[in-house]
Formats: sequence, structure tokens, C-alpha cells
Amino acid sequence: MRLKIDVQRACEATDSPDERLLRRWIKAALVNQEWTLDDTEVALRIVDETESAALNQQYRGGRGATNVLSFPFAAVTPEPLPMLGDLVICAPVVAREAAEQNKTEEAHWAHMLVHGILHLLGHDHLTDDEAETMEALETQIMLRLNYPAPYIEGAVTP
Repeated sequence: MRLKIDVQRACEATDSPDERLLRRWIKAALVNQEWTLDDTEVALRIVDETESAALNQQYRGGRGATNVLSFPFAAVTPEPLPMLGDLVICAPVVAREAAEQNKTEEAHWAHMLVHGILHLLGHDHLTDDEAETMEALETQIMLRLNYPAPYIEGAVTP
């Protein structure tokens, strides 16, 4: 699988992961879901809380900044296009959540990328059953990447 990631770092004060790690995490989620397109494109925008809050309000009707927003590519085309969609990750929220949950920032970044890719692939967590399925997939992928299960508070990467 050839994966193209368009990384836009719109947040100046961030220690966000390098493209090698971002690619590793995205590929792990795609491989786990048996993604079949040879070429795949994902746009990833790393933002501050102001931009995250504005996008959350405009597109989700939510209030305040959020860790990850997913925008699946939804154009109707005669043949599949390689564009999977766009992810927007708020670096300050990810850093704050990692500290609050006693997780390493790297592990939480990995989780947010996996979570966002699963959303782009059509998974959701609006109902208890959906949440259970999605959390199990996230846990499986994170463990395969040698990170702790993401829904256990206080889990720290060795």
C-alpha cells in the first residue's frame, strides 16, 4: 500500500510526531481494516484550540476544542479514488488529555490517529454497541503497535 499523507502543521507551538510515526499509525489502522486500495491519501491538519473549536462548531455543532475531527471523502465517482479523507488533530488537547490520563503523548497521538482513521473508514461510537466495537478495534490496533490499551486510565507506554 502506498500511503500519501499531506501534513499541515498549523499549530506553531507543538511537539507533534514526525511523519514517520504518523504514517506508521495510519497504516496500522488501514491494514487492520483490510483497506484494499493500493494508493491512499489522507490529509492531516494539526491545529491549535481556536481552530479546533471553530471547526467543531461549524461542522459538528460542538462547543470548544476537541482532540480529533474526521471528515471522510464522500464524492460519488465512477471508480474509487485514493482520497480517504481529512483528519484535524488539536495538539494542545492531545497533550492535555495525555497528561490527565497519565499516558505518554506518543501513545495518545497514536490513539488519536487510529481513532480518526477508523472514523474515516465508517466506524462510529454513537451507540453502546458501536462504541464497544470501535473501542475493541482501537485496542487491538494499539496493542499491535506495542502501545497500551487506550481505554485504561493510567496506562503508560513502557
